[in-house]
Amino acid sequence: METKLKPLVVALALALCSNAHQAIASTEDQLLQPIQIKATASSQLRAELPQTIESTTAQRIMETVNVVDTEDAVKYLPSLFIRKRNYGDTQPVMATRTWGVGSSARSLVYADGVLLTALVANNNTIGAPRWGMVAPEEIERIDVMYGPFSAAYSGNAMGAVMEIITRMPQKFEASVTQTLADQAYSQYAVSKNLLTSQTNALLGNKQADFSYWLSINRQDSHSQPLTWVTATALTTAAATTTASVLPVGTVGGFADAQNKYGQYLGVWGAAGMLHTVMENYKLKAAYDLSPTLSANYTYGYWTNNAHSEVQSFLATTATGAATFGSVAGFASGYYDLEEQHSMHNVAIKSNTQAHFDWEATASLYNMDRDQQKFPGSVLAGGTSFSTAGRVAVLDGTGWNTMDIKGIWRTDGRVHEFSFGGHRNEEQLSNVTYNNTDWTQGAQTGIYTAAKGKTITEALWLQDAWKFAPGLKVILGGRYEQWDAKDGYNYSGNTGLTQAARNASNFSPKAQLSWDADWLVTASMGKATRYPTVSELYQLVAVGATTTNPNPNLLPERVMSEEVAFERGLDGGRLRISLFQEDVKDALISQTNNVIGVATPVTFITNVDQVRNRGVELAYQRNHVLTQQLELQGSVTYVDSCILADTGWSSPKLGGVPVVTSVMGKHAPNVPQWRATLLATGHSSDQLSTTLGMRYSGKQYSTLDNTDNTANVYGAFDAFFVADIRTQYKFDKNWVAALGVDNVLNRKYWLFHPFPQRTVVGTLKYAFN
Repeated sequence: METKLKPLVVALALALCSNAHQAIASTEDQLLQPIQIKATASSQLRAELPQTIESTTAQRIMETVNVVDTEDAVKYLPSLFIRKRNYGDTQPVMATRTWGVGSSARSLVYADGVLLTALVANNNTIGAPRWGMVAPEEIERIDVMYGPFSAAYSGNAMGAVMEIITRMPQKFEASVTQTLADQAYSQYAVSKNLLTSQTNALLGNKQADFSYWLSINRQDSHSQPLTWVTATALTTAAATTTASVLPVGTVGGFADAQNKYGQYLGVWGAAGMLHTVMENYKLKAAYDLSPTLSANYTYGYWTNNAHSEVQSFLATTATGAATFGSVAGFASGYYDLEEQHSMHNVAIKSNTQAHFDWEATASLYNMDRDQQKFPGSVLAGGTSFSTAGRVAVLDGTGWNTMDIKGIWRTDGRVHEFSFGGHRNEEQLSNVTYNNTDWTQGAQTGIYTAAKGKTITEALWLQDAWKFAPGLKVILGGRYEQWDAKDGYNYSGNTGLTQAARNASNFSPKAQLSWDADWLVTASMGKATRYPTVSELYQLVAVGATTTNPNPNLLPERVMSEEVAFERGLDGGRLRISLFQEDVKDALISQTNNVIGVATPVTFITNVDQVRNRGVELAYQRNHVLTQQLELQGSVTYVDSCILADTGWSSPKLGGVPVVTSVMGKHAPNVPQWRATLLATGHSSDQLSTTLGMRYSGKQYSTLDNTDNTANVYGAFDAFFVADIRTQYKFDKNWVAALGVDNVLNRKYWLFHPFPQRTVVGTLKYAFN
């Protein structure tokens, strides 16, 4: 697919450039003005930012995106990809220019200054941002800042920083939004229509100096199978008789399936078919202490109750009755999940826009209850499970942050000094218990345990100096002190207390910009990304995969550069960015089949040096060809390369290493090409129709790039997906929308099978 679509991507880039060139030549030159971000009651104090910024607004989101979950809102922004497998997914990690879906701790997501990124981990499970704490109807705008070029953010900003800004009312407002989605899914022996229903209600008001928002969001969703129950992989030669891989005494299944390495295996059933009920309750309150000083409080409460079903493709040879065939994977794919999380944030902020402004914020996110219960095994001869099982408990895991920031502006705004202090603390508590009755959680002892804590404290300073007309330099630095402590692991009746760790670093930042016919910026930034508490200590054995921690991991050391050229167009803008990122001691997770170990093992290692460099083109313009047509598009090319990895140990086949070196290989989960295109037509002030397209090239999930088989479970495929949406505004109160995601019904895999064609309908009533 990637080979066929590369000409499409190149053609799109050329078309955008050509269109932009014509627009520039035919319209009066306009200088691109600095982006001024103004958000009512936002708890984020804004200084001059030395980063490339892409934004979208509530109006743009409503017109162009079939939004069900909050993370849907950014799926057409340049170089971004959200790994959302299903509606109600709790694991939608954000991929950026230079890092892929397994890199949750290489970006930061905030909502009104509250950290939503779970820096307890750097993975596709508990590391995903807590998107559920923001209802789609709250969003006022979203800003994405690329790269670690601002001293105000930690090294986790190496990919991007996303700030979701929600709105506060200026008068009485209320709205109710109902969304329905229907996915028609078909794969192997699964053929279903999967329904999702979401209801969102908002109520807010402002009276004198006090304002508040109350939002309630409830979603009831059904997912496609997220995993398949498979047999042990065989070499091609050993699989010439496919019946040899069938469980004894069974028929059926799909014995000729392959895995991402091209090895033959059997697909015996579907698992991870989730029925999820998710609720989000949010209260925001603001009080103006004076015309220039406000206090804000936010409380969020999120619940998730899910049940995962399985479906067997096997039958007994003798009777033809359905059976699990004693395959253990059916047990790990059948589970109950119960989650209750809470969030608090307080902020005091001045907004004089004079010489000095300041802000103080504190936030807390806690997994009050987070438990996954599952049976220990399947029973022979049928489709039932053992009473005994396990429960994986994350209760008490969470994080807290504190920030104090200030901005001092000289006369004439020649200098803008911004500075601050920061502290964040992450705590992991992950215990898996043995249970006599897995449905009731009757604990009989600890199976595995992982606990620990990381603390980062920082001081930072930044100066934006306009030293000549059209010329500006931004210089900054960030000093950080990191500690890891209280690490403890238990497995196999053995407990181990891990040694405490600490480190410190200084990260300089700089940007020079020249605002002439084009706005030209050159940026550089050093950063350090410290290991998360889960990378250091989390030991998990769930189902067929074991995850091993590494308490001796080194921090990642990052050097990033970008040169960007931007130009304002008549009703739009064009940007071309050249970027490079060098990471030493890159922390990369691998899942491999280890000789002599029955189940796959996931482990994290420091890769000596990884380089990502490329070019990004972003284009947006209103009134293209006609007054009614708007275009927005992007193309990103990345050359991702492993330059050195002295610690590489190759898997062996017949005692011989498969790959002796990974130098020159692509870094995992980073595609060479990404592209987006949005075309929106306005037939009238009431009616708009949008066609959206997204493309991503082939990705590798292994350091040695041996996963070359496409369109199979576990692969990371190239994909091209088209979406459509039509919105109609009946009047100032009523709005309806109807759309289709993946309208071409493309079947693709990013380890998991991703959604097929889905119809989405929305009806909203708003009173204000």
